[in-house]
Amino acid sequence: MSELAQFALVVTVIFAVNLLPAFGPPTWSILVFFTLDFDLPAAPLVVAGALAAASGRFVLANGMRRLRPRLSAARLARLDRAQRALSGDRPRTLAGLGLFALSPVPSGQLFAAAGLMTVPLAPLTAAFFSGRLVSYSIYVSVATIAERNLGQVALDSLTSPLGLALQIVMLAALAVLLGGIGPIRPGRDRAGPLSPPPGTGR
Repeated sequence: MSELAQFALVVTVIFAVNLLPAFGPPTWSILVFFTLDFDLPAAPLVVAGALAAASGRFVLANGMRRLRPRLSAARLARLDRAQRALSGDRPRTLAGLGLFALSPVPSGQLFAAAGLMTVPLAPLTAAFFSGRLVSYSIYVSVATIAERNLGQVALDSLTSPLGLALQIVMLAALAVLLGGIGPIRPGRDRAGPLSPPPGTGR
């Protein structure tokens, strides 16, 4: 396989994994695998991986945004309140964006939530890309140290109890933000029975 084909494979795999809102293997583990298996140059591999990951998350967020019109008025109001609370303090928002960019917390649920809100996705994706350039560079630069345990890298990333617990907590937080999971019925924006039409008995 040519080097160009190898890069194309890396980009395709990372893009596809980052379309998942949860339970996908961390992108760094994929980059470590391809670094050691294909012996690709580190710098372009990191840039390609960060671009593919950011593109996948951006598409994920846009896909979630298309679901907004199908949400009830009550759930949309809840999302709008959460957005105002998160964006009300600009310095705190910028600090949170920087922390998100560099932190190892799962990003799929965060992008899904951002898509359901009306926050601008471009700055979020740019921060994600910049942060991943740093973190992926670190992982790839020490990939040779992990070479002896390469067979366990992907498996551990998927089966780590802490990693799985964090994914579940993030999914639960997203479900709470939406006000629960369930079918949306016309006229049932709030919990409880429908009010009877005016002029009718109970």
